[in-house]
Amino acid sequence: MFAEDDLLPLSGLQHLVFCERQCALIHVEGAWADNPFTLEGSHLHESADIPGLESRGDLRISRSLRLRSLRLGISGIADVVEFHREDGDTGSGTTLPAVAGRWRPYPVEYKRGRKRNQRANEIQLCAQALCLEEMLGAPVREGALYYGKSRRRLEVEFSNSLRAATEAACWRLRDLLYGGRTPLARREKKCNDCSLLEICKPDALGFSVASYLKRNFGIVVS
Repeated sequence: MFAEDDLLPLSGLQHLVFCERQCALIHVEGAWADNPFTLEGSHLHESADIPGLESRGDLRISRSLRLRSLRLGISGIADVVEFHREDGDTGSGTTLPAVAGRWRPYPVEYKRGRKRNQRANEIQLCAQALCLEEMLGAPVREGALYYGKSRRRLEVEFSNSLRAATEAACWRLRDLLYGGRTPLARREKKCNDCSLLEICKPDALGFSVASYLKRNFGIVVS
């Protein structure tokens, strides 16, 4: 179990899985820059980030719910957690204050644009589910990613393989941030969508000496 002061940001998991260099630039070096994509994402989150609880019949909607897992050493804020009423009073869900019955937790993470960086998003959402399970003592079997461009939800099942990948990402995040070393740049297609492109400079840093000598002087280093 980790202490409160040792918890790492849950959002770092999405950065880690998308690009370990991006993750280190943000969480080790403190770098950040906005681009149209991040600004669009911030605008989308505004509708979900107002704290509060809303009731709609057999549905309770909690916004900006604080999460933590002392076992995995992470903490963060869920955009939305829905609680769906289960039939009867003896289901596998959780109880809610001053509300009868049992309720099934269902996290929803808001993303701008269309479906992309899917594995990173799924791991971030699964980490929220693992936090909820630890906090509520109730199983969280599925959740959803909401994409602003298509205005559609993509349901995500928290399978054993996804849970294992999420836990592994938590340990890798701790190794990376506590190691304090930023990985070298490597130019990839996904770099075009990254707001840190000008800070990272993969075109300037992402080549080896051998490739530089071959390209500019025709010298092949064996």
